Order: sequence, then structure tokens, then C-alpha cells
Amino acid sequence: MAFRAKFRDSLALTLLLAGCGGTQPVQWQSDAAQAMASFQRAYLTGETARAEAEFAAARKELGSTGRADLVARAELVRCAVRSASLEFDDCPGFLALKDGAGAENARYADYLLGKSSFKGTDEPLSRLVAESVRFRAGGIDPAGISRAVEIASGQGWRRPLLAWLGVQLKRAEAAGDSETAAQIRRRMALVSG
Repeated sequence: MAFRAKFRDSLALTLLLAGCGGTQPVQWQSDAAQAMASFQRAYLTGETARAEAEFAAARKELGSTGRADLVARAELVRCAVRSASLEFDDCPGFLALKDGAGAENARYADYLLGKSSFKGTDEPLSRLVAESVRFRAGGIDPAGISRAVEIASGQGWRRPLLAWLGVQLKRAEAAGDSETAAQIRRRMALVSG
């Protein structure tokens, strides 16, 4: 399977089902895929405790295989989902497994860190991650920030929406645009409420 396809529809589901090879998934695959999808939903909607519990369950299922590449991919999904909310780090969970992660996973980790390019897809999370990578690298423009806001808004993803609205707010305040800043604050209050 091509690297890009692994992250096409849903990073979490495609990631885990890629190891199925077209056969009926075994229980650990189904459980891990379900937990990763739940992690992703919970994290993006701001349910931190639930997200962490779901990720721990997925990692436990994947760890039962003894395959560092699968656990490393899950850590990359975690890092990508966090970066969509502008929560950046060096993907420490992935780094701990880097030696056994494989070249494709290492390339995607480099992309998340802004060290390489990656052709994403039209899937909302992929587009939002792409905007976050541009933001992290300092190469995003106001249109990119607006796209990120609209992607997060369209999906009902509270956590990244608040993060990206915060970026818009800082830009409006820096420009002295008090009217736009007030509109953004009202929108943030609505999201937070």
C-alpha cells in the first residue's frame, strides 16, 4: 500500500487496517482501529480524558503484536491529531520507536515536523494537518488560517477550532482591528460554551 493511502480517509482507521492485507481483521485489529477512531473523535472535540484512555487502549492492542511499526504509526496519528490543534512537540512517542518504525513512518514524522513535504488528501483531517504544518514552518497566510478555521468548524472539532480562532484573534489584535477581534471573541465564547 502506498504511504499516502495509509493516511487517506481516516488516519486512525486506515493506519490500522493497512496491516489486514485484505483479509477479515482479527480482534486486535478491530479493537485497535475502533479505539484509534474514538481517540481521534474525542481529542478533536475536546474530551481529553476520554481521548487519552482510548489511545492507551489502542496502543495496548497494537503493542500485543510486538510490532514497533504499528505502534509507531499510532503515535504518528496521535501527533498529527495534536498538531491539527496547533499542539506541537517532537512526537516523543514516535521517537521512542523510531528505530523499528520503518522508512515510511519516518518520512511522515519528518513531514509533521516541517522537515519534508507530503501530498495530503481532501480528507478534512489531512487538510487541517497540512495547514498546521505550514503554520509550524511559518509559511501560512491569512487564507490558510481561514481555511483551517472553516475545516475545524465544518467538522465540529472544538479543540482545533478554538486554537485556530486564537490565531485569528492574535492577528486581528496585532493589526488593531478591534471589530474583527470582538467578532472572533464572540465566536470563541460560543464554541467554549
